[in-house]
Amino acid sequence: MTADDRADKSDLRRQIRRRRAALSDAERAAANDAIARRAGALVARAGARTIACYLSGSAEPPTRALLARASAEGIRVLLPISGPAGVLDWGLDGAGEQMNSMGVPETLAQPLGPDALADADLIFAPAAAVDTAGHRLGWGAGYYDRALARLDSRPPVYAVLYDLDVLAHVPHEHHDVPVSGAVTPTRTLTFER
Repeated sequence: MTADDRADKSDLRRQIRRRRAALSDAERAAANDAIARRAGALVARAGARTIACYLSGSAEPPTRALLARASAEGIRVLLPISGPAGVLDWGLDGAGEQMNSMGVPETLAQPLGPDALADADLIFAPAAAVDTAGHRLGWGAGYYDRALARLDSRPPVYAVLYDLDVLAHVPHEHHDVPVSGAVTPTRTLTFER
């Protein structure tokens, strides 16, 4: 990756953070409900009994209503726990949460180990953006790319985004793991793989 590519990714992440910060509380609340409905429909279509998701931070599309809906429907939910060397561990939803050292909300659940992600029938991943070819731009730490690359058999992976975060192209590298689709407040996209 060239210095220009890194700068492009950094610039794009800054633009997305600015756009997201400009959203009103009403827009965020509407997105929370809409994302929960769309993601819930996706879970039902997939017949998923275990999903992996994440606790959204203030700058991310909200996932709390999705988590509550899954719990109410008896879906087992795995949430990430940041481990050493950029490895994600996983714990079950419902144990409370705290901010980790990077300012990201995490579950207080007992860690199940990095391999617990293999139990997921469907994965909802955070992203800064995706493009219409399924390339995902994360936030730069590589946690999700490493976690997804570890899976021998990968279930569908959907990025959770605002509508403006779906772009024609995002910069990507060979180690960036593509996603199967995206869930936004107004649509569910599935990318050809």
